[in-house]
Amino acid sequence: MERSIVHMDLDTFFVSCVRLQNSGLEGIPLIVGGGDRGVVASCSYEARKFGVHSAMPIKMALRLCPEARVVKGDMELFSRYSTTVSQIIEEKAPVMEKASIDEFYLDITGMDKFHGSYKWTRELSSTITRETGLPISFALSVNKTVSKIATGEGKPRGNLEIPQPMVQQFLNPLSIRKIPMVGDATFKLLSRIAIRNIQTLAEMPVNVLQEMIGKNGVELWKKANGIDNTPVEPYRERKSLSTEDTFHQDTTDLLFLRAVLCTMVEKLAYQLRSEGWLTSNVTVKIRYSNFDTETRQVTLPYTSSDHTLTKAVLEAFEKLYQRRMSLRLVGVRFGKLVRGSYQINLFEDTQEMMSLYQAMDRIKNRFGSGAVMRASGMYKTKMI
Repeated sequence: MERSIVHMDLDTFFVSCVRLQNSGLEGIPLIVGGGDRGVVASCSYEARKFGVHSAMPIKMALRLCPEARVVKGDMELFSRYSTTVSQIIEEKAPVMEKASIDEFYLDITGMDKFHGSYKWTRELSSTITRETGLPISFALSVNKTVSKIATGEGKPRGNLEIPQPMVQQFLNPLSIRKIPMVGDATFKLLSRIAIRNIQTLAEMPVNVLQEMIGKNGVELWKKANGIDNTPVEPYRERKSLSTEDTFHQDTTDLLFLRAVLCTMVEKLAYQLRSEGWLTSNVTVKIRYSNFDTETRQVTLPYTSSDHTLTKAVLEAFEKLYQRRMSLRLVGVRFGKLVRGSYQINLFEDTQEMMSLYQAMDRIKNRFGSGAVMRASGMYKTKMI
């Protein structure tokens, strides 16, 4: 049976949410992001006409579009709207995967027996817009790759259907940048041998691509040929991330305890960014040598940045650890998770800090999570 996979994407989601709260922002160039040293989290189509795009420094965006209005992001607002959309889709779709705060995949294979799949999807998108006020684009095709690419081509408010016989015809003229797994480095590598559109990539011998790029070359060739058997994973929202450490010997060594907590934060923050989460709730747990266990919670703006989370955890620990009795265990938990579109908190962090975390995460992705660490974690390593 031919699969029917839908990709739905809320158009300029952050901008749309902000405009629902303030109709006076309609029709003007709008940037959602942090302060002067922050970066663009999202921007309206009016701002994009001037060359503004996501992850661009705010200062540069304002040089390109001086009349743009900058609004600070509100992750609680965005999360609330995202949850509402998720609930609407879950009530109607057989299988839904939430890919990010504003992206969804639906597997509606077999629904043609009862409904026209395209008609059903169009009615669902109309329901979402009617009940939330949020504009949404979608595409229906035979797999996740083609439907995602088609959604991008149809934006804004696009509704495309790409049946199997039209898949290659649709893909061929597009730039290879349209393939989700093609980043700047891969694009430059392929461009050097004159591979710039999908048709040229699709016609390349797969073994040549494998020699050039490794195992990802095979996956890239498959996607260029419209082949993607990746399933739509049923949506299960993670509620928290946590870790704890029980010591071989009870301790009152504050330097060691702080180093353990810093290492825990670094590990969990990397996991947050890798999985696309933000947290607004931090819990520190301690267990004394007599097995008394105490916790302290801290609420903070949504983030996945080490420096922000480390500060919150250490401050909570200082207020929690009062008895000066030996500890046998410490733990950290990040709760109230929401999906974010970016790997760090674009509403608070500077471009320099963003670049630092991206560089560290690239090293960890390539060589393992222990390949690079903050100096504060070295004391723990020395003690062990």
